[in-house]
Amino acid sequence: MEISIRENEDFIRLGQALKKAGIAGSGTDAKMMITDGLVLVNGTTELRRGRKLYPNDTVSVGNEVFQITK
Repeated sequence: MEISIRENEDFIRLGQALKKAGIAGSGTDAKMMITDGLVLVNGTTELRRGRKLYPNDTVSVGNEVFQITK
């Protein structure tokens, strides 16, 4: 799966990407997944909801994996 960044932006924040991918239903759900250590960015556990994601970054939550594109 791919998540696209808006044309006029250089990045998307992790919490927004999780919602856009349909993995998190709300910002609160995204925050809980992240603070529980369930989210990996480029293979490393990420605990910051505001982490900036750029094209080619990969996000994993359980069996769900998606890549950021422009």
